[in-house]
Amino acid sequence: MKRNILVLFCLLVYGLNHAQTEQGNAQESLDTVYIDSKTPLTELHSGKVIAKVTSEYIKHHPGKSIAQMINEQSGIEINGSRGYQGQNPGYFVRGGRNRQVVIMVDGVQLTDPSTISNDYDLRFISPTEIDHIEIIKGASSVLYGTGAGTAVISINTKEPKKNGFNLALNSSLGTNRAANDPDYDIGEVMNSVNINSRMKKFSYKMTFNHQYTDGLSAISAPEGQESYQEDVYNSFDGNLGLGYEFNEQIKLKRFFSFNTIKAGFDDFSYYDANHSYINKQLRTGGAFYWNFKKGKLTVNDSHTWIDREIMSFFPTQFDSKTSAVDAFLSYSLNSEITILAGLNGHISSFNSYVIPFGDSEFEQSIEDENAQFEIIDPYLNVVYLSDFGLNVNAGIRMNNHSSYGNHLVYQLNPSYVFSLKEGYLKLLSSYSTAYITPSLYQLYEPSFGNSQLDPEENATLEGGVEFKYGKGFKISAVYFNRIEKNLIDFVLIDPDTFQYQYQNIAEEFEAEGLEIEFSSKIIKDLSISANYTNTQADERFALRIPEHKVNVHMQYKLSERFHTSLGFQWLSDREDSYFDPETFTQENIILESFSTIDLNVGYQLNDQVYLYAHFLNILDEEYEEIYRFQTLGRNIRIGFQLKL
Repeated sequence: MKRNILVLFCLLVYGLNHAQTEQGNAQESLDTVYIDSKTPLTELHSGKVIAKVTSEYIKHHPGKSIAQMINEQSGIEINGSRGYQGQNPGYFVRGGRNRQVVIMVDGVQLTDPSTISNDYDLRFISPTEIDHIEIIKGASSVLYGTGAGTAVISINTKEPKKNGFNLALNSSLGTNRAANDPDYDIGEVMNSVNINSRMKKFSYKMTFNHQYTDGLSAISAPEGQESYQEDVYNSFDGNLGLGYEFNEQIKLKRFFSFNTIKAGFDDFSYYDANHSYINKQLRTGGAFYWNFKKGKLTVNDSHTWIDREIMSFFPTQFDSKTSAVDAFLSYSLNSEITILAGLNGHISSFNSYVIPFGDSEFEQSIEDENAQFEIIDPYLNVVYLSDFGLNVNAGIRMNNHSSYGNHLVYQLNPSYVFSLKEGYLKLLSSYSTAYITPSLYQLYEPSFGNSQLDPEENATLEGGVEFKYGKGFKISAVYFNRIEKNLIDFVLIDPDTFQYQYQNIAEEFEAEGLEIEFSSKIIKDLSISANYTNTQADERFALRIPEHKVNVHMQYKLSERFHTSLGFQWLSDREDSYFDPETFTQENIILESFSTIDLNVGYQLNDQVYLYAHFLNILDEEYEEIYRFQTLGRNIRIGFQLKL
């Protein structure tokens, strides 16, 4: 029935194809987006509502992590972004999980093959390196391959912008306390250095970032007991980027980066423990661009080595390797039709080591000779932009996987624009499919793995409207319906021996909801943006996902140098579950609704110095986003940025 609605909408669009003969000049002032077609499109021509974290927003919110900024977008809940820094983030988008969200950095998908979900940790990326972020929601495997079931988060780093030697320093101090904690001691230190230069044909950038937090325990102590021991988080990362322009048509970029995260954590039974982990990453890669008269050839590549060591009652070690290459050619047949043809390759492998019960030395439990796979995917996408209002984005990809064989995905995204004197009204629709490759852990773990697993399948139906008027007013509403098949679950296969295994589930699961976004410049120096998300997921998916979520952001420029902003976030009740170590059963619990208010203040002292202060959860609201895990109360962070 819902697919018939999409067909009827397409017929409606076709019937209206002569209703407008001019687009006017509205698109000339609109922002350009890339993520929904891998080619530059104005927002007018895009058939999706694209969420963007702009460079201006990042500049005026230097105290926020990447996870916190993304968590303010509609349809997204990043669980763990409000707690202690060592908490692994959970990416909940439209009722999905981590394995259904793709993280891209400068055009290349990043993964960690040693994790169960194959997901990439956003904490490996420093916010001081980010220029802007684009987010597209829904099934997007045609352009972005495995894992693009609910969202693609495309992070774009800064480029050297000025000739000569440029130096940028960022330093801040802050508290790191839970709600109702009487102490406001310094618990967070952040420092970053960026050196860059652009010459005639050659450019470079070097960055180093450090973050240290203390003062917060991962697990909160039971009521009536003293606070648990603080869990320290310490991270270092550095990056070297090089660029060379052979001429106006051909450009080459290469980078080399390292990251180290050290963090403490507590026991899964909710007791204070002296556990810790170390995550280390080395990554290199780059891009090649060749522009010609009617098109562009792009080749992006990335090669990653990750080592993880977990020091707890069950010590484990992992090391993984992954290489990804995405090459695509875009060609404009004429002013209306652009064709994009691409080839994506992905190679992953990992090793794991454990200490057997009663022993004291590590033994290898998974070998990369077995735990590896290769993916080679050709794909084709076509963008049609008419001169009467109809726009169509359609494509197909053939996934070729060394373990489970072939899998076909496709997308159809028509939209129709009614041009207005000072804006437009746009009708949106799409039907797209995606696949989620089983992780190496799910395939080859010796006790639970299943080499016969098939990929999970996602299909997303969307319909909505977007209205823009003038330079500051925009409102959109999108309904989504997501169907998931072949879910990979952890299944009890022998109750007598408590033996579990990863298996595909024949049952279908559904999530649907509504995303509403609004932004307006009320007066010259005052702007407001807000969004509301309603998510209704099947019970299996509903854990920690709010049915209702609201974000509001107000920004006021007191003068050319003085900027302030106020952020409000509210989440409805959520259901969570926990393992009771006394009864050995899984129990459900309701986490109460909560709201937080944040305040940011920034002052441009002169051309070189920017001063800022960030006040987090200023009402000191006490809440849980994960059962028994600590969250941040009222905290203050002050800092400066220096550019020379």
